[in-house]
Amino acid sequence: MSDIIFLDRINKFYGSEVVFQVLFDINLSIKSGQFTAIIGPSGSGKSTLLNIIGLLETPTSGKVFLDGLDTSRLNKDELAACRNEKTGFIFQFHYLLPEFTALENILIPYWIGKGRPPGKVVDRALHLMKRIGIEQLGGKYPNQLSGGQQQRVAIARSLINNPKIIFADEPTGNLDSKTSNMVMELLKEIVSENNTTLVMVTHDRDIAAGADRTIEIVDGRINFDSAHTY
Repeated sequence: MSDIIFLDRINKFYGSEVVFQVLFDINLSIKSGQFTAIIGPSGSGKSTLLNIIGLLETPTSGKVFLDGLDTSRLNKDELAACRNEKTGFIFQFHYLLPEFTALENILIPYWIGKGRPPGKVVDRALHLMKRIGIEQLGGKYPNQLSGGQQQRVAIARSLINNPKIIFADEPTGNLDSKTSNMVMELLKEIVSENNTTLVMVTHDRDIAAGADRTIEIVDGRINFDSAHTY
């Protein structure tokens, strides 16, 4: 497996009059197809790190390479296009648009990047919905879905553009343990089938134990990095 993510001395500061450093000289490489869990206490910088890798935030210094591309050379529009083409996101709060149906929410990343989805993309959305057990919910609106159903819509949405990388920030944080386990097993199966790279922030050490690799962030630095062997 080759590296699909490479971070070169990432630092992140916030503030102007009072400057606060969140990340300190982070160097990291992640191989294609790997499930990496990022853990650490609240305020440790793990979500900031995920947002920087996922191009939602820019580092104060250092470089992020995604799939061999030096993203520091990209302008705002190019960064947005790179996110839409290469990545998918799953968050703790599903961020489904309430005025759109489940099917329409799944199609939104394609719509944003390329315009009205053709039939083959709609068929892919329907296939994903069937694969994750929500094929009967396509016409439902988010307020008509349970938390677990909404999260499964979010998973399908993250996969609609066939991304090389999925970023997930506490994707099971609002779910009960049974639904959480179901969502995680489903997510791992799907990314394995498609050789997708999964990078997940989680507080759940049981979830982290099931990853290929666990990285612990403490006070903005990598405190522990272990590749699991099976």
